[in-house]
Amino acid sequence: MSGRFISFEGIDGAGKSSHIEALADWARARDVEVVLTREPGGTPLAERLRELFLHEPMDALTEALLVFAARRDHLRTVIEPALARGAMVLCDRFTDATFAYQGAGRGFDGAVLSQLEAWVQEGRQPDLTLWFDVAPAEAARRRAAVRSADRLEREDEAFFTRVRDGYAQRAQAAPARFARIDAAQTREAVRADAIAALASRGWFAQPEGSDDRRA
Repeated sequence: MSGRFISFEGIDGAGKSSHIEALADWARARDVEVVLTREPGGTPLAERLRELFLHEPMDALTEALLVFAARRDHLRTVIEPALARGAMVLCDRFTDATFAYQGAGRGFDGAVLSQLEAWVQEGRQPDLTLWFDVAPAEAARRRAAVRSADRLEREDEAFFTRVRDGYAQRAQAAPARFARIDAAQTREAVRADAIAALASRGWFAQPEGSDDRRA
């Protein structure tokens, strides 16, 4: 099997990160090597850049440059080698987040982001993007219940509304790649929808005696 690249997207508090391990288990049951990673981050260098990104004040261009620098190292060091050996890469955020947060959220020039995307990624995009979509007010309630806010999570609801709209624009531009998941549902229903979106691609053999509808 050739490698597959699946990204998990959504505003902070949508719950996407909590479902990555469930999908990893689903794939491992099909004898697939799974690589779990995240952005910004995924390599020692990219993790150091992540700390700067999340905690140091900076403008939108600096944010974008840091994220794309981390992404370049991440692609070359982790993602591309994993795909080359046939692994399935599950990545918590990728470039759609940059267009949603720095582009739509910060109002930064999308043409500049597109140029950085072309330089850094050289055409690499996820094979599937699971977009966990939830209202910003609900996402804020969830965030407040589980953790202290980082620099981006302290933004107001209007910011996250713009970010959500940015994700919707990305999904509209690439409907074959995106699968929208209603993240306002119960955890079990969200997980079932995410697994169904992955299973529907027909990339993986079904284990004997299993039923993906109940996965």
